[in-house]
This record gives sequence, C-alpha cells and structure tokens, in this order.
Amino acid sequence: MPAGRPRKYTPALANKVCALLAEGMSMRKVASINGMPSKTTMFKWLAEIDEFAVQYTRAKQESADSLVDEMLEIADDEATSDLIIDDVPVIDPDTLKPYKILTSAGVQHARLRVETRKWISSKLKPKKYGDKIEQTHVGPEGKELNWVVEFVNVDDKLKEGK
Repeated sequence: MPAGRPRKYTPALANKVCALLAEGMSMRKVASINGMPSKTTMFKWLAEIDEFAVQYTRAKQESADSLVDEMLEIADDEATSDLIIDDVPVIDPDTLKPYKILTSAGVQHARLRVETRKWISSKLKPKKYGDKIEQTHVGPEGKELNWVVEFVNVDDKLKEGK
C-alpha cells in the first residue's frame, strides 16, 4: 500500500468521512485523522463526484443535530476545572449536595461555545434550528387584515376612461 493520504475516491472511504462530518467534525479535523483524505482531496471529490456531494450535504445537515447535543453538554459541563471557583463551598438547598461555581470567564467561555454552535446549527438546518419569524397584519381595533390583490389590464382601464 502506498504511503501518504488516500486520494482515490471509494464509497467506503466516503462513508467514513461523512460519518465523521455528521458527528459534528469539521472537514479540517477529519483531514487531520490518519488514513483520511486531505481537505484538498475532499474538495476535489465535492466538485467532481455527485454521489459524494449529495452524501456530504446530508452529513453536514445532520451535523447540526450533533452540535445541538454538544450545546447541552457544554451548558451542563462542570468539568472546566480552571474556570471553576474551588475555594467557595456551595450547597444546593434542595438536595444538600455541594456544587461548583464557574468564574465569569468560565461562563463566558461556555456561552461562546454554545452561541457558536447555535449559529452553525441555524445555518446548516435553518428549518429546524433557524430563527422563526411569524408575521400577522393587524388593523384598527386589533382585527387581522385580509388582503386581496386584483390584477388589472391597464389597456382595458384606459379604454374605459376614454
């Protein structure tokens, strides 16, 4: 087997690449794994192999769900040891168990990680994770307005006016 990264497209290798992408990995991260193709090779496959382009698109959309799962883990993460205040014992009054307090830097770091994933998810799967905008037109007295559009032939109106 020749040394170096694989360049030749195979459905099995494409499946491995897309499985990692669907788990939320970036193309750069996938390319850094031993035995995976380079980013350049994957971009070439995207441009030249329709089957891979379809599979890649689906994997990137599915990665939005992985990112949302990560957001929950980040929000609930207590293991960021350098961002936790250790010298203040805090007891939960309901459970009487101790818990840790994040420093403001820890809170900001977690917020940044979550916001980044929210933004990416909203772009990858806008119907599921994008901002939803609902518009209702309301007139006087709070009543909904119903609009009717009538298309008029300008030539006929001009003839009627003469």
